[in-house]
Amino acid sequence: MTYQKILVAIDDSEISDNVIQQAAQLAKALNSEITVVEVMTLDPYLADAYLRLGQSNELIERVRSYVQENLTKAEKKFEALGLTVATQVLEGFSVNGEIISAAQNLGADLIIMGSHGRTGFKKLVLGSVAQAVLTESPIPVLIIKV
Repeated sequence: MTYQKILVAIDDSEISDNVIQQAAQLAKALNSEITVVEVMTLDPYLADAYLRLGQSNELIERVRSYVQENLTKAEKKFEALGLTVATQVLEGFSVNGEIISAAQNLGADLIIMGSHGRTGFKKLVLGSVAQAVLTESPIPVLIIKV
């Protein structure tokens, strides 16, 4: 199977640098298109007017700007590795749900993302977006672990 459309999910962690390196190698080998996404998680209380009426606020715009900056940095890293990528800010309440929906909407063949590799109590308390995507996605998922 070849992966022609790859969705790469990043966040602002150091793991994302490794994800970018690995995704770039795979995309070059397979001549794949890459879309890089980051999820702007919405707080139901702070985003109430935004969701119901489309009225943004300063906090939402600051977070959106921060996420866009992360995506721009990732885009430049891919360019330095010889690849042109598309980027997209996702927004919603569920990071894993937004990643899976975006992959399906883009017609992605593969999702690549990182994992912090938490175990035990930390995993129980903090959860794992990577684990949720891996479990729930109908699309193959490649997890990059540092």
